[in-house]
Amino acid sequence: MVRTLPGLRRTAVTALAALSLAGLAACSSDDDSSSSSSAVPGAPGGGDKADLTASAPVAANIPAGSTMDKIKKRGQLIVGGSLDAPLLSQQNPATKKVEGLDADFGRLLAKYIIGKPEVKIVNSASETREALLSNGTVDVVFQTYSITPERAKQVAFAGPYYSSGLVIATKKGETGITRPEDLKGKTVIAGANTPAIPAIKKAAPDAKIVTFGSDPECVQALKQGRGQAYVQDEAVLLASAKQDPSIQIQGKPFTSDPYGIGLKHGDAQMKQFVNEWLKSIQASGLWAKVWKNSIGTVVQGEAPQPPAIGSAPGSE
Repeated sequence: MVRTLPGLRRTAVTALAALSLAGLAACSSDDDSSSSSSAVPGAPGGGDKADLTASAPVAANIPAGSTMDKIKKRGQLIVGGSLDAPLLSQQNPATKKVEGLDADFGRLLAKYIIGKPEVKIVNSASETREALLSNGTVDVVFQTYSITPERAKQVAFAGPYYSSGLVIATKKGETGITRPEDLKGKTVIAGANTPAIPAIKKAAPDAKIVTFGSDPECVQALKQGRGQAYVQDEAVLLASAKQDPSIQIQGKPFTSDPYGIGLKHGDAQMKQFVNEWLKSIQASGLWAKVWKNSIGTVVQGEAPQPPAIGSAPGSE
């Protein structure tokens, strides 16, 4: 069984709030000019990022007046993402480069559109992703964004490009919590506005749920004893447990969640274009190389098969 991925998923606030938050959000420009790096502090990188982009495809045709044309003329892809998500999208304090699975996919898409891996990451909050897309603050969202029919009413999803599942984490040495049913009567930590919340309510209706805005905040709350368990996507917790041995993952994933690339709602041309790009990097083996450089530095075995594009309800 191949272990799968992570993520902090987000829901909408008003466009005004998003613009305000975006103005305060940390941004990172990443030109991919560095050589090899590690997606997890202390872990060897799976390869040289420059090698990924050097062999990455470039679109043969960009329709005039399209979203892709505007991005190409700007010379930079603006991505809603994270700067603090190990294995996924984390800024390396030494090089200032953003590393991980989502970060590499963002660079490859930029190369496909612009001809160069020029990316600016807007560090979006869990409540702002839909609004950042709708008001044009970002072009795409790469942030382990769960595809759901409800979210698809507000944004378009290309993909899915990865699939993950929720698992339970506790402080090391905690006994009696190994299955979702064991959360009954417990205080359980979850990320705000994430699928973990309904999953916990379904498995343990009487559990007390406390929420925080980011994975680091949730992990800190667990360590402080503000909850007996933390429910999150597996790869996020794999990274957290790898870095902090006081955190222990209990059992296997108990859900399956497809992740999509968030796009502005109604832009069918951009969605088709991004799906074509996904097909090209899957066929060329670049998708597997991205996985090996990130999740594959922690999870043993060969890269999994990516999910079929358009297979998730809400991505059709």
